[in-house]
Amino acid sequence: MPPAGERHCTACDSAKTRIGADITEELDYVPASFVIREYVRPKYACARCQQGVVQAVLPARPIEKGRPGPGLLAHVVTSKYADHLPLYRLEQIFVRHAVQITRRTLSEWNGAVADLLEPVVRAMHREQVCQSPWIQCDDTTLDVQDPSRAPEIRTGHLWVYRGELGEVVYDFTWSRNRDGPLKMLAGYRGYLQVDAAPAYDDVFAQYPGIIEVGCMAHARRYFKEALPTAAVPCAQGLAIIGQLYRIERAASDRQLDAPARQRVRQEQARPTLEKLQAYLQEQRAAALPKSPLAAALGYTLRNWTALTRYTEDGRLKIDNNGAEQALRPIVLGRKNWLFAGSEAAAHRTAILCSLVQTCKHLQINPFVYLRDVIERVSTHPARLVLELTPREWKRLRQVSGAQAAA
Repeated sequence: MPPAGERHCTACDSAKTRIGADITEELDYVPASFVIREYVRPKYACARCQQGVVQAVLPARPIEKGRPGPGLLAHVVTSKYADHLPLYRLEQIFVRHAVQITRRTLSEWNGAVADLLEPVVRAMHREQVCQSPWIQCDDTTLDVQDPSRAPEIRTGHLWVYRGELGEVVYDFTWSRNRDGPLKMLAGYRGYLQVDAAPAYDDVFAQYPGIIEVGCMAHARRYFKEALPTAAVPCAQGLAIIGQLYRIERAASDRQLDAPARQRVRQEQARPTLEKLQAYLQEQRAAALPKSPLAAALGYTLRNWTALTRYTEDGRLKIDNNGAEQALRPIVLGRKNWLFAGSEAAAHRTAILCSLVQTCKHLQINPFVYLRDVIERVSTHPARLVLELTPREWKRLRQVSGAQAAA
């Protein structure tokens, strides 16, 4: 507000009135704060006989007899699995706030939250991912400490199963073989999009209700790798594959529904695929048997039925990039926290990553979701556990918000 002397008109000797205001915004930062909550529970007893002591029970805690509240636990999980902060860095950050929490304690808290939320992930896998018309699957490596063997660091595998609506569920196995997919896909009926790795052969053999869909991005990658040694045939093959992707981009830009997308693929992609197949068969006759070009031609023609199956259903994708993108946070995270401390920790990593990455795909703030679910999961009815999955949690909050606004 201007000084009092300036708020008086010198020309007519009258008070000036307010005619408007300018608003200037400034963005500042307020550091996070730790809060200690005290639960005071008075005790009552008979004053005459000193018997019958009664006291209110403590509210439900995320960790029984533990000190961390749901907000702190959500922050620790989000920092590691959404922001990829190693626990030793988080420990140093807490020290700057004059809070001493060892990385071992932080690790135990992560494990406790994973155990607490495991039923939510199981429900998400059973009721959402496995109800999707298609699932995309891929895997990446994960180093795990194993003191019982030499060397202490063993390499395991973290698999991802991604459904149509954005849910992702991770699973840890020691080997890259059929056991993991067979377990996770038991009872599933629908399309499974994979990269033609041998681990999936038994899945399609034992589960006839699962239909294989190939990944055109993998085929394209083979030709890119062979480009330095066979420039002309690889460039021609890549150009035809590029036409297929342009058809997909045009359909996406037009926001076509599944039936319309299928018609476009039948009318435009099918002739292009026939052209590609004829060209590849022609090149195979001249390619050296063990050359990179022969590997690209062999992969594509050997998996031709699976690679072209996306044209049969407008809901399917041309490639498995959705699963690969879901593995990128794992790759980024392991560059920071390097390894899982044990096999149990690897399984818990899969649980927490499932919830955090699903939140990201569904445009949910992972911290807000985790804080709310951690606070409520202990008292939430087991039969309604699906309500705590990210998609249902978001839907119910939107419904309650709309009702409150009305």
